[in-house]
Amino acid sequence: MDALAKSVQVFDAFLQSMHWLTDELSTIMQSVQGVDPLYYANFLFKRRRFHEASDVCSALLAKNPYDKAAWYLKTRCLTEQVRIDESELEQEGMAEVLLDENAIASVPRPGTSFSRPLTDVGSSRGIRPMSKAGRPVSGFARPGTQGTRPTTMEAAVHTARGTTSRPVTSASGRYVRIGTASMLSGEDGTFIDVTKLDLKKYARRSGLARALVLYLLHVVNDTVKALELSAHATEAEAFKDWWWKAILGFCYHRLNLFKDAEQQLKSSFKQHPSIFTCLLLAKVYIRMDQPQNAINCYMDGLKEFDNEPGLLAGIARVYEGIGDLSKSVLEYKKLLQIDSTCVEAIASLAADKFYGDQPEVALVYYRRLLQMGIEGTELYNNLGLSCFQAQQALILAVTCDRTNGEAFNNLGVIEQRQGNIVEALGHYQTAISVASHIHEPRYNCALISFDSGDLSHAHNEIKEALRLYPDHLPSIDLMKQLRQTLIEDV
Repeated sequence: MDALAKSVQVFDAFLQSMHWLTDELSTIMQSVQGVDPLYYANFLFKRRRFHEASDVCSALLAKNPYDKAAWYLKTRCLTEQVRIDESELEQEGMAEVLLDENAIASVPRPGTSFSRPLTDVGSSRGIRPMSKAGRPVSGFARPGTQGTRPTTMEAAVHTARGTTSRPVTSASGRYVRIGTASMLSGEDGTFIDVTKLDLKKYARRSGLARALVLYLLHVVNDTVKALELSAHATEAEAFKDWWWKAILGFCYHRLNLFKDAEQQLKSSFKQHPSIFTCLLLAKVYIRMDQPQNAINCYMDGLKEFDNEPGLLAGIARVYEGIGDLSKSVLEYKKLLQIDSTCVEAIASLAADKFYGDQPEVALVYYRRLLQMGIEGTELYNNLGLSCFQAQQALILAVTCDRTNGEAFNNLGVIEQRQGNIVEALGHYQTAISVASHIHEPRYNCALISFDSGDLSHAHNEIKEALRLYPDHLPSIDLMKQLRQTLIEDV
């Protein structure tokens, strides 16, 4: 723990020094006469200082409104300020759920639809609580995991979303709020007048068209214009550019035209496999309530991009969504082997271990999250529940088997950490009497005796612990401390 904290402090110091170096470089470049303003704006853009880079480009455009390089760079700056990860899932709105025309069966088989998850794989209703959708609760909150899809208007308006002022669709809510808050780039008002654009002309200029379509999608939030520009650009490229096909599929997805989106994304992935296309295609299948197709899509992506964390996480989420927790846990374990800092995988495995009657293992996972610097009410609550559940399990263990020395020793450790030294010594003595072959209770007794000043008893216990396990490093260190203390006393 100390080593990890020290490493975090060193890394923070390194980041601060890098920020200082970047600021110094920026100051030097501003002071040097003759530095190309466009080069300076690109310098700021690469360091994600988008607002400052946009201001430099605005000054260049004020002198020459036809400067294509400055126009392109400012468009990129404004887009990157508000761009979000479109491959992640979003919460479905009320209208999208009730007007969904993509249901393939009114009564699907368990495991083939998110509305009909498996109920007897990897968990039990008597052990792990269920959500309203009938799925076991997730260890990591994501859109769609907190409730079920309403099937009637009456059920929809009684949900939490129906009683708030939030928009009833994700398209009219999430995207519009982001777009309208970011349309103004400064005192000069709207940067691009979309109504006056000649999209066919821009479609023939590949570089400008790519920057413009992302601006239309993320800043202006005009999906129809973006779709029109993508169609013209795809035609201009003779239908051979995979990127424009992916953007076409993305536009269709935003407009809830999932069949058209599927067609474009499959063509794009076949022509040139990419992680973004694979994630977006799987997202389309999820919205169409086709979990098996989504899993197959992720599998196809893994054939091209082996051990890609995003694809592994997607498979685990789908398995969890259909209630197949055993396979979900396996995928999260694979993900954790590749990305040891994945919060979603750690939290999901911790929840699985907790509800699988292994609270001591869940405690290890939650402590790992704390070591990573993650704090929150939910995390501390889960830590407390794991500690309480582990102690209760130990009490049940010694009740059923009075010769379980390891359980008595662990109970002693818990009492010792709570400051109950007398109770802890009692558990250690019991562990020694019922299981004289284990060294841990003798070491713990020696440690308590050493802290209380009873060096003779501590020496006897640690000597016996080393006889049972000569290579126990904590016992060896304690013996060295004892000898040093006895020499100093003499």
